[in-house]
Amino acid sequence: MADPQALDEAVEFTSGLIRIDTTNRGGGDCRERPAAEYAAERLAGAGLEPRLLERTPGRTNVVARIPGTDPSADALLVHGHLDVVPAEAADWSVHPFSGEVRDGVVWGRGAVDMKNMDAMILAVVRSWARQGVRPRRDLVIAFTADEEASAEDGSGFLADDHPELFEGCTEGISESGAFTFHDGAGRQIYPIAAGERGTGWLKLTARGRAGHGSKVNEENAVTRLAAAVTRIGEHEWPLRLTPTVRAALTELAALYGIEPDFRDVDRLLEKLGPAAKLVEATVRNSANPTMLDAGYKVNVIPGEAVAHVDGRYLPGGEEEFTATLDRLTGPDVAWEFAHHEVALEAPVDARLFGLMRDAVREFAPEGHVVPYCMSGGTDAKQFSRLGITGYGFAPLKLPEGLDYQALFHGVDERVPVEALHFGVRVLDRFLRTA
Repeated sequence: MADPQALDEAVEFTSGLIRIDTTNRGGGDCRERPAAEYAAERLAGAGLEPRLLERTPGRTNVVARIPGTDPSADALLVHGHLDVVPAEAADWSVHPFSGEVRDGVVWGRGAVDMKNMDAMILAVVRSWARQGVRPRRDLVIAFTADEEASAEDGSGFLADDHPELFEGCTEGISESGAFTFHDGAGRQIYPIAAGERGTGWLKLTARGRAGHGSKVNEENAVTRLAAAVTRIGEHEWPLRLTPTVRAALTELAALYGIEPDFRDVDRLLEKLGPAAKLVEATVRNSANPTMLDAGYKVNVIPGEAVAHVDGRYLPGGEEEFTATLDRLTGPDVAWEFAHHEVALEAPVDARLFGLMRDAVREFAPEGHVVPYCMSGGTDAKQFSRLGITGYGFAPLKLPEGLDYQALFHGVDERVPVEALHFGVRVLDRFLRTA
């Protein structure tokens, strides 16, 4: 079991990493190197030999390998990203990069996404070094740059340029799983991610005839774009159930004593109440308009107008997604992928999933572990190029009233100290035997 020092270090490292501002504003505007050096120093303190790797100066990744006791076993990848999304200090109760520990809670950007997991990984590895523990299979520890943007300087770079560092890895774990979801009726659910929707960030371009704002213009680029954006925003996507989502609905229905009628999934979701939040975003593809850019003067009709759309598609749903966008944009608006990544599916009947389930149950026997599919994506997409099957497993035991999912990219991001302690214990239990 993880020693008491590991529990303290998980808190210390979470706070320390938060204090290192690794804001990723996109377009290359980020510098992860100080956080990478912080992590590498602590890995070296555990007797490992971490490598710092960069595609772009300052955009640093860290990779280290822990040899296992069974040389015939496949390796396991354990990864977390070092960058965070922007935070406006004026909106927060505490400064987002203070790493303040107050009233048993660690505050700051990255407290749940995902410097907490980075810290827990470091704490477990260092605890093993003190106790002389080795895992059954090789573990590859990776801390990446650029996850909050394109991943080109992070996991994409590692997968494309340094695949040898991940030799033998067949499975991996990272963020967004095994957290406490309170259903409001006394049940504690721990969803473990076994899938991700694909990423289809789109750029829409409408072209027309530029002219004076006072003149009739039936080739108005702004009008054409607005019509296409409206069609996309109002489109009702058809139901699409993947094996992971079907498994999630089946287990949740059993938990609530409901017959899982897949002929009317919307009605089934209604019966699940608050627990439907774990599934409802992943029963369909989606496309949400998010940005508009057109014109430069009120009395000038521009010749071009641009919009951006956050599209997501389920495993097996990409063909439907692209065909639908072709139809919704129409003949006057062109679209292209600004960023495009695959959808993922992982087996829920795999040995590894069972071990994750068992590790959570040991420390949260009152909890109900279920599989789920992430509505968004992680670095597991890039590592899948290497044949690595990814799961979301960053365990946290959270009190009722603390909405984990709302804290992602939200104001006043924070994590309880006790949640970190739970995560260290569960990770230690799982990784020893995985």
